[in-house]
Formats: sequence, structure tokens, C-alpha cells
Amino acid sequence: MKNKGLLLVISGFSGAGKGTVMKEIMKKYDDYALSISATTRLPREGEVDGREYFFKTVEQFKQMINENKLIEYANYVGNYYGTPRDFVEKNINEGNNVILEIETQGALQVKKMMPEAVMIFVLPPNADTLKERLVGRQTETMEVINKRLSKAAEETGVIDKYDYFVINDEIADCAARINDIVTDNNPELIGSDCVNKIKNDILKFSKGE
Repeated sequence: MKNKGLLLVISGFSGAGKGTVMKEIMKKYDDYALSISATTRLPREGEVDGREYFFKTVEQFKQMINENKLIEYANYVGNYYGTPRDFVEKNINEGNNVILEIETQGALQVKKMMPEAVMIFVLPPNADTLKERLVGRQTETMEVINKRLSKAAEETGVIDKYDYFVINDEIADCAARINDIVTDNNPELIGSDCVNKIKNDILKFSKGE
């Protein structure tokens, strides 16, 4: 009988590139399942309901909350996001490592409910790269980008609750580091000095320094 899979809670500042890294993991390894979140935000160009997200109205989302169909949910920059329970439990029982790519507020909810979850935080190589990536998307106004940087500054206050930190300097390398954590294959991790420098630089950005 196949062993149960792990639950991986993966977060990162907006612009850290965690979504692209998750796609690389799914492409490269065959024992992962990427949990699809429900959200009330509008689809971006090219996004498909049921592939990137389950797109819901606020009323539909609140009904899922009331019926206990979400492991966690949070309001992030004006929209709800949440993790449907059925998909996660089914895949873990089938032996797949389930990836929840969620923000910190939801991640801490999951850890509380499911203490066995492995918490991984994806960091940019430095704070300047984070800002460049956000601006380079060209999908959002500077007002929204500044909101995301402010949110990143808030998130620096809770990232010490994560088990592991990985730098996304190159997508394939970052995906391999996460898989090394899962397989306990001598993962390449970064130290607290590096984490603290990125945290402090993001805090400076959010203050306009």
C-alpha cells in the first residue's frame, strides 16, 4: 500500500515567482498534486476556471465557508482566497504530496489545523529583484504594486514560523531544492542572516526609503 503523501504549504512574497516554481515541480516530478484555490478575484488574461483557480462570487465563497468546505481562507488585498478540503484529503490519502500555494495568513491557519504540514517560504534573491519582478509583470498599476510591497512588509513579521526557506534565483534550481526538502535529500537551505537582510530591505521599500 502506498504511503500517505505530505502536505506542503508554500508561500512567498508577491513577485517571488512561487507560482512558476510550482509549475516546474509539477512538470519535473510525478508524485505531486497542486491544490487549486478558490478565489473571488477576477481571472487574469489566459486564466481558466478550474485550472488556475476556482473563480467564485463572494456569495458562493461565503457558502463554502459556511459548509466547512475550506481548510483555510483569507482576505488578501480585497479578495477572498481559500483551499477546498476534498481535493487535499483525497490526494494525500492516495500518496501524493499536495502543494498548497497560499499566503501567510492562510498558511498559519493550515498549520494550526494540520500540524504535520511542511511550511516552506520562497524568497527572491533580494528585495530589489522582488520590486523589479512586480513592475515587470505590467499587469498592475503602481498603486497595486505598492500595496503588494506593503503586504510583503507585513508578511515579514510571520515568516519565522516557516520550517524552511528557499531562494528562487533560478526556477529549476528552486524546484529541485523544494523536492530535496520533501525527499530529505540534503536540501540546500539559506541561513537566517540572508532571510533577515531580505526582510529588512523589504521593510525599507514599504516606507519609501
